[in-house]
Amino acid sequence: MKFVDRIKEKKKLEDAISSLPIGLTVLYGRRRVGKSTLLRRIVGKKDIYFLADRSEASHQREVCSKIISEKIADFDKVKYPDWEILLTSLNHRVTDSFCLCLDEFPYLVEQTPELPSILQKLLDEKILKYNLLICGSSQNMMYGLVFDKKSPLYGRTKEIVKLTPLKLPFIEEALDIDGVNAIKEYAVWGGIPRYWELREACKTFEDALWHNIFSIDGILYDEPNQLLQDDMKDIVKASTILSFIASGAHRISEIASRSGEVATNLSRPISKLIELGLIEKEIPYGADEKNSKKTLYKISDQFLAFYFRFVVPNISFVNLDRRKPIEIELQSGLEEFIGSFWEKTCREAVTGNEIDGRLYGKASRWWGTVRTKEGFKQMELDVVAESLDGKSILVGECKWTNPEIASVLINELKVKLSYLPFCKGKEVIPVLFLKNKPKDIYDNWNLIRIFYPSDIIELMEK
Repeated sequence: MKFVDRIKEKKKLEDAISSLPIGLTVLYGRRRVGKSTLLRRIVGKKDIYFLADRSEASHQREVCSKIISEKIADFDKVKYPDWEILLTSLNHRVTDSFCLCLDEFPYLVEQTPELPSILQKLLDEKILKYNLLICGSSQNMMYGLVFDKKSPLYGRTKEIVKLTPLKLPFIEEALDIDGVNAIKEYAVWGGIPRYWELREACKTFEDALWHNIFSIDGILYDEPNQLLQDDMKDIVKASTILSFIASGAHRISEIASRSGEVATNLSRPISKLIELGLIEKEIPYGADEKNSKKTLYKISDQFLAFYFRFVVPNISFVNLDRRKPIEIELQSGLEEFIGSFWEKTCREAVTGNEIDGRLYGKASRWWGTVRTKEGFKQMELDVVAESLDGKSILVGECKWTNPEIASVLINELKVKLSYLPFCKGKEVIPVLFLKNKPKDIYDNWNLIRIFYPSDIIELMEK
């Protein structure tokens, strides 16, 4: 697969590992986000790259010394009883400056808990003649190593890079697909490059699902458990919370009720899942985030959202290789699932962007009860964003069905706007976000703005 983006991260790392003063660089991020691939692209001919595993410490040092011996002759002829001796011995053999990259550093710490203190000592003594780079997938451990004030390595890094999932526009480039298919593919695979590689290896979108996810032999069949094990102490509770959210329990009270737990018992695992970027809070436009009683919880990681929505409820069918019930579930629910992601994407594209000469703040969804001539009614708007100057407000509807009658959607939107108090006194900018061009021709096209997937991707590239 084509290597895309990572320009800023690549430059930061290259500058850090090749410059003076000698020091420690940290790279971290979730599983399969592309850390090792990026490292292999920045490691130069003089640098040493060691990928750790979960073997015993003595074996780890033995393998590491063999890797080093490829650059420094006979370095593996000696048995090193601990990491401090290995690292100081390497220091004595240095003739030219280079970088020692220790990938999957948490595996080394599992077997040698004192290793961060050893690195602290070497860094504080300022005797190292080579740069160090440590990398790991356990966000919990890596974050603690460099941001916890009690950690030996706190305040001792020259550069810290967190590798995050790739943004939507890059899947269009990586898989060479159009805007509509980019939305569809990203809704399932999210921004994880390794998932994109697996998708690219299959002929069709459906083949990729059955081969990688809906199969007990699939590479991604057990992916959520592996991901949660890196950072969660209680993966059963975390999986349960994710399952309930995916099945429609978005309020803390609903999750607690289904779990048979007191709501306060869920605050810690939910906070951890938010910290890891796996779930997020959603509040309606205009509400106070700290005091809102309308807070909803959504799965923010697209792959996990898909997995817990379609795989977990059908796990028995997957294990028995019964495709028909799963096919029926996908036929009835996949387009709605993609549509939900489309709404989220449109809000993200509007947020902080300039559209038709107006710069907008954060875009949110709005829902609530309004008073109409017929009585109180529940209403919802997919996208609401106020311009930073406070003079305008963008209000939009998102549709992922096809084909649409734009005139009907516009009239429905105008009716909603007439009841919303936060629109009064502002210039209202009505917008439609559609999968494809509508089948009707509206008389006043100049009065309505329509965005399609390619437009949204272009906005996100700004």
